Amino acid sequence: MTNIPETGRTPRVQIRLIILQILVLSLLLTLGGRLWYLQVRNGDEYADEANGNHVQRVVQPAVRGSILDARGVPLADNETRLVVSASRTELMKMKDDGEAVLTRLAEVLGMTPKEVADKVRLCNAETPQPCWNGSPYQPIPITDEATPKQALQIRERAEDFPGITAEPTAVRRYTAPADARTSQVLGYLSPVTDEEIQAAKDTDSPYLRSDQVGRSGLERTYDKQLRGKAGVTAYEVDKLGRVMRQTQAEPAQPGANVVTSIDARVQAVAEYELYDAMKKIRGETDKITGEKYKADSGAVVVMESKTGRVVAMASNPDYDPNAWVGGISGKDYTKLTSKKSNYPLLNRAIQGQAAPGSIFKVVSASAAVRAGYDFDGRYNCSSSFSLGNRSFKNFESKGYGPISLGRALEVSCNTVFYALGHQEWQRDGGNKPKKNPGDWFYKTARDFGLGSETGIDLPNEVSGRIPDRKWKQDYWKANKDAWCKQGKSAKDGGDYAQQIAYENCLEGNRLKAGDSVNYAIGQGDILVTPIQMATVYSAISNGGTLYDPSVGKATISADGKHVEEIKPKAHGKLPINGKTISQLDGALRSVTQSGTAAWRFGGWPHDKIPIRAKTGTAQVYGKQTTSWLATYTDDYTIVMTISQGGTGSGASGPAVRNIYDAMYGLDKSGKQDLKKALLPKPQKDLPKIEADGSIDAPKVKPYVPLQEEPPAQQELAAGLTPGRRD
Repeated sequence: MTNIPETGRTPRVQIRLIILQILVLSLLLTLGGRLWYLQVRNGDEYADEANGNHVQRVVQPAVRGSILDARGVPLADNETRLVVSASRTELMKMKDDGEAVLTRLAEVLGMTPKEVADKVRLCNAETPQPCWNGSPYQPIPITDEATPKQALQIRERAEDFPGITAEPTAVRRYTAPADARTSQVLGYLSPVTDEEIQAAKDTDSPYLRSDQVGRSGLERTYDKQLRGKAGVTAYEVDKLGRVMRQTQAEPAQPGANVVTSIDARVQAVAEYELYDAMKKIRGETDKITGEKYKADSGAVVVMESKTGRVVAMASNPDYDPNAWVGGISGKDYTKLTSKKSNYPLLNRAIQGQAAPGSIFKVVSASAAVRAGYDFDGRYNCSSSFSLGNRSFKNFESKGYGPISLGRALEVSCNTVFYALGHQEWQRDGGNKPKKNPGDWFYKTARDFGLGSETGIDLPNEVSGRIPDRKWKQDYWKANKDAWCKQGKSAKDGGDYAQQIAYENCLEGNRLKAGDSVNYAIGQGDILVTPIQMATVYSAISNGGTLYDPSVGKATISADGKHVEEIKPKAHGKLPINGKTISQLDGALRSVTQSGTAAWRFGGWPHDKIPIRAKTGTAQVYGKQTTSWLATYTDDYTIVMTISQGGTGSGASGPAVRNIYDAMYGLDKSGKQDLKKALLPKPQKDLPKIEADGSIDAPKVKPYVPLQEEPPAQQELAAGLTPGRRD
């Protein structure tokens, strides 16, 4: 047996010991480095985070700025109410999710348990209103109409109402001076959502969970200016919640006031006259259908011609924006969003689209001049215009013989414009269009700003539609399959709708003669909005400038020290020269003196206050005609439309005349009393806001309409045969 010396193992053992020592040393170095990184390198950062775990922040919401009319009359402001709110977070900690607490609360507030429970449930795609669409971590208002007695009960019995608060809070109020709601223009508020908080967190105007934000109208457009900046007070507390010290104190900064160009008095007149016109026309019978006019919706715009500032804007049906304050009820929400009530949330002045009818003829006349036709040339105004086997008739089938374009506007002769539209279609190649057709009638409409948004400072404006060749092609591609399917049976006959569908299936992308003929008088596939037509007619009035319509006039800080005026902006010029504008102006003046609107302007002081107008009666397939009336003076432009309301002068005429009478202080004989005039000249000065935030706003008296003369007397005063319409 061989003996191995012990010294033979020593090197291996030593190597293992050295390796082990190196590993231990490496671990110690790594641990030390990590401790240095945590305690020295990033020590302050982690210390701040640790301290943050013991910091409680108290948010004081900023007082939202007021929305004022041009003279300082509040259209939207704030009032202090007793608000009862529930903390959903606290309720969810309870075994029954707070059901017992909410039941007791309902009894105190005089509500049903279901009504209270619905208020605190969170909104999602399946949950109907009422529900809470704000953050689930902020107090949810149950009611903003609590009585002092109810609030006292809740506060004295705090142990019965954990998670429930009752305290005075500034609540939005829509004042409706002289019953002028201005609802679609003002818009409404609702709580900020978590998604909005995340999206705005890195911007210069982040949201707090307590914020209310504008959802439509001016409340949305100027939300950032109106909202102000919430105050935040931070307290360092121990683990038991006891306050150690105050670490931060940022006072709330109230929002700025938005001064508008709206005049509350004129707004009240516009809303009343639109409503009254619709009500009266519903009592008349449509000779075409034999039924009463439906007059289901309407809009009116009153605008400063030289600036584009909106003095009044009414849309009917309307609503009370106070319905949204404190959370909207299920009943009110259904009413505001249902087909039965005809969607009162829509602002039909900027979102209502319809064929313009004859008020579009100023565009067609301008297009004809651009295409080389003489404005003062002679054009045959026959009683009808034949195209293939179809006959396009003049309104009331009346002919005037050879007349100028100006006279064609005055008497609203359709056949003159039918012929011009057809001739231009032929010059462009007809069914086989040229490579680069002139398309003057379509290009001119776009150059007038139609088919595009006007740029008004209100959200969700629509662009209307100019049915040119590109639109025809795009529309055909989008609908060809559906047309072909619907029109299958039309090969062997079929009803009218099926025949039209079959025709569109085969050649719906072609701009045909009938399209151009109808388009020339503002019919067919063309769609415009009242604000677009107000912009067009105000441009004719001011010499050719297309202004961006605007409602906001200035923002003024809560203490009145900082004023930022919102100046008028233009987006273009009319594509016609000064001579053509002057010729259009003269023709439109004749409309009110001897043309289709003269019977509505009998006794008007034309020598002192020249007024111009164009009537329109647009036919819509399957519906009664749409009433349009576009007018202007040197100072103002007024456009009114009533869906399924009949003729332009018949339905809209009296209302527009009454608005002008109220603004200029005119009686029915045309005598002016400036003491009674609401706004004979546009308001220029801004209201003054004092350092304490007070505003010396004038009172707004209720509108009292003048007694109207019987229609026959008005017609006779204008030298017309009673019953004449357009």
